[in-house]
Amino acid sequence: MAQVTEDRRALLESVAEEFLHNSWRARRLVAVEGESGAPAARFADDLAGVLADRGQQVARVSVGDVDEAALRAETVEPFRAGTLPGAEGDDAVLVVDGRRLLNDAVRGIWHFTVWTLAGDELPHSGTNVIVDLTDESAPTRYFYDLCKLPPSIGERRAAAPEARA
Repeated sequence: MAQVTEDRRALLESVAEEFLHNSWRARRLVAVEGESGAPAARFADDLAGVLADRGQQVARVSVGDVDEAALRAETVEPFRAGTLPGAEGDDAVLVVDGRRLLNDAVRGIWHFTVWTLAGDELPHSGTNVIVDLTDESAPTRYFYDLCKLPPSIGERRAAAPEARA
């Protein structure tokens, strides 16, 4: 984990504590997503570091813009089978960042989810924790009245095959 400020470390510790309180053992999956991929990836890196500091066996994967079948086949199933490198133990944690991780089709595979804000975008309507990373050195927990959001907010559409090439 890169050196982080005290404010960032305190928020990461809080998020890790919440996750571990609710999912304290077994093979666990954590998704980190946001409109802006780079801040979400950095947050996922730091969260994985904090979990490792707390004695958790942590595997860290960035999947980019992935569809459900690829996510399940290349990341989730190998993790569950104990064949994903770095996640062989029975109590391993997999921290994943990427796009479309919180879509309805795959939302149920995660034990814990984080949505990162890095500007004026709306939060995802189906996540455990929302983190405002507008100032990455001093992130804050963000609370939003999710009843105000239409149900489709946060759902990402797959890019056309020619757009992914």
